[in-house]
Amino acid sequence: MFENFWGNAGAAQALEEMIAQGRLAQTLLFSGPEGLGKATLARRLGARLLGHPEQIERDDLSLPHNLETVAGREKWPSEKRNDDPLQFATHPDFVTFAPDGPLRQITIQQARLLKDQAQYMPHKGNRRIFVIDHVDRANEQAANSLLKTLEEPPGHLILILTAENAYDLLPTIRSRAVPFHFARLSPEEMQQFVRARGLDQPERRIALAAGSPGLAVSIDLEAYDKRRAAMLALLKVAAGVAPFGSWVPVSEAIGRSKSEKLDLYLKVLYELLRDLLLLHEGFGEIRNLDIHRDLEVLAAKLEFLWIRKAVAKVDEIAQLIRRNIQKTIALDSLIMELRSE
Repeated sequence: MFENFWGNAGAAQALEEMIAQGRLAQTLLFSGPEGLGKATLARRLGARLLGHPEQIERDDLSLPHNLETVAGREKWPSEKRNDDPLQFATHPDFVTFAPDGPLRQITIQQARLLKDQAQYMPHKGNRRIFVIDHVDRANEQAANSLLKTLEEPPGHLILILTAENAYDLLPTIRSRAVPFHFARLSPEEMQQFVRARGLDQPERRIALAAGSPGLAVSIDLEAYDKRRAAMLALLKVAAGVAPFGSWVPVSEAIGRSKSEKLDLYLKVLYELLRDLLLLHEGFGEIRNLDIHRDLEVLAAKLEFLWIRKAVAKVDEIAQLIRRNIQKTIALDSLIMELRSE
């Protein structure tokens, strides 16, 4: 249906039917875990309606030049970012608004720019398409401003919102969008995908990606292994099976790495806790198969309530990321709280 789009055939088919019947909704909400192709399908839809796929694909946010742009803006002073809100628009009628700044948020300045640009007529044809990627990262001001555009969008405008969790959005935003939930790909679909892409270490990528083709492509296995070694050391110290002194050099190394954000470590930590829970309860397939023995030994020393407490504490830290919490302070504090358990 949509060329080079993997999985979630139901969502693709529904869009095809909307187009065929001339009843494409003006506001679409694509929700689901990271890497399932939400932004990819938005670009494929844009290419179907506007043409020029080679221009639209240049705004794929996973491409190196776009990653560099977003990362580089983190070093800008806030006043400069406010004066030049982040958007990608290689095709003039296909505009992508992406999270910006150190906190990676959709800002009020971006929302105001979107509202202003929404009134402009298409350069060609009869449609413009705006993608708000990770709209669930819009701060309160931005969300309320976006709502005004959603309430009365111009007739030529199609808005595509992407979010990992639709229920992180304001109910009033959800109610104005046609929802599409993206599910993880099956093991068979993932096998087909990695073969088609010719990815290295395919079995390991499939295990770690957990049904996410985007993650299977983008994961840097070397960097992942370094983060995983650090988080495994954290869990061993937090569980009391290794001395706190063994954590100190790890913590110092994390602190020295300015490019490694806390959320990258938390994602790995969640995966390890998931694997520990599965091993502790004796069911399910773990994702970190290559360190199965280490995890098995650790799981045998833990109680279910400790694992649940650890997940809750990591959740608390994840909520503080937008407040720019320091990595080492957050992780050191996590260890101390869990050791007391």
